[in-house]
Amino acid sequence: MEMILEQLMAILQMGIATLQRNETRMVLVAVLIGLACFLVGFGLFREYQHQELQRRLRKLAESTHQGELETESESFNQRILKPMGHSLLAVLGRLTPGSNLELLRRQLLLAGNPHNLAVIDLLGMKMLAGIVLGLLTGFYLFNVTQLPSFSAIMFSIVGGGVGLYIPNYWLKNQISKRQEEIMKALPNALDMLTTMVDAGLGFDMAMLRLSDRWHNALTQEFERTVNEMNMGVRRSDALRNMAERNDVAELRSFVAVLVQADSLGISIADILHTQSAQMRMRRRQRAEEKANKMPLKMLPIITIFIFPALFAIILGPAIPLIMESMANF
Repeated sequence: MEMILEQLMAILQMGIATLQRNETRMVLVAVLIGLACFLVGFGLFREYQHQELQRRLRKLAESTHQGELETESESFNQRILKPMGHSLLAVLGRLTPGSNLELLRRQLLLAGNPHNLAVIDLLGMKMLAGIVLGLLTGFYLFNVTQLPSFSAIMFSIVGGGVGLYIPNYWLKNQISKRQEEIMKALPNALDMLTTMVDAGLGFDMAMLRLSDRWHNALTQEFERTVNEMNMGVRRSDALRNMAERNDVAELRSFVAVLVQADSLGISIADILHTQSAQMRMRRRQRAEEKANKMPLKMLPIITIFIFPALFAIILGPAIPLIMESMANF
């Protein structure tokens, strides 16, 4: 780029000198100036191409999954809206009290860090939801229902409190869904691990192969556990970390048996066979338990929706006769 600028200055000096010597060569000076502008534009274009190539190479080097590589530029949402949203949530999160940071951090860990949210982002979501719902409640009560000012302010405060709780409810729902997904996938995962270990694969390689072929919350935890072991963490510690991150009773039991078998030198294949049979039995027991609870859960629905219609059909024709009999008395 510096060499191009030096050539440009030299061409301009030559043009000025030519103009001073002979004014009849204005056409030649114009051609030289046009050529200089072309060289500057060409140099800037090449510099832009170089920077764009460097950016794409950095993006290629930082990519961890080959399928995620893209040749097009990021969308407007990814480049502007998402960073602005994270910044806003972080600013609002710093305004909230931090007394329950450890609890929120634990809940985010159990939920699998949905959308890569940090604790400060979740606090910002709570503050934003409280402010928005409080303002909407106040606007509706002031302008639509025409409530007195004091009542409208009190209901707005209540609405803000409800808005603060909405992200907590969403997070608990994410935790329940993830734990349910892990609990449902564990018996089938143990069957596949048993098959791969019997075929000659090691337990670590079997977990990694399963995570490559099957994508859910459990296999993601298997992949993370194998990565921790590759980084130097002992197998027992990595398995305990997996159990702590998810807090699922069946997974805790499976990890405890694996750690004990590893410390005693028992064959992993025998443990997997036993645990696979036990997990299938527990899955059947859970299904039977849910089936036994269904009549009790259906009782309110039957009482509210079916019994009134049934009484109307049975007693409806007799109501006029009963009314006439009561009138005679």
